Amino acid sequence: MRSYNYATLGKRTVSFVIDDFTVSILFVIIFYEQLSVITTPELMKSFLLNYSWVLLLLKLIYHTFFIGYNGMTIGKYIVKIRAIDEVTGGKLPWNRAFIRALVRIIGESLLYFTFIYAIFDKKVQTLHDKVVNCVVVSNVKN
Repeated sequence: MRSYNYATLGKRTVSFVIDDFTVSILFVIIFYEQLSVITTPELMKSFLLNYSWVLLLLKLIYHTFFIGYNGMTIGKYIVKIRAIDEVTGGKLPWNRAFIRALVRIIGESLLYFTFIYAIFDKKVQTLHDKVVNCVVVSNVKN
């Protein structure tokens, strides 16, 4: 097994916040017109019930694309970390990037269940990393 400089929990957290902010901005841009006419909590609730699936789909596409493309989402790029195959050290194949993104979204939906693993793991792996045999490493040259 290779030896890696694993990304810290702090870097992973900053990356997570940047990525969620990025996807949220995309969502707001897509639905700007609908959001701009919401004037009551009831209308907001109705909007969220009708379109929350779009936000989940955006997250799935965002994380699958960037992790499959080069292992770095925008957040990972900014903090200089990368998701890689634990065995080969290379980028994840598209199918594993998709599975990682899907398990990640499920974990977010279940009170961030899959993320808790990283707190107690010496490799700082989340459950969605473990499922696809991936690690997130630091000191990446962009």
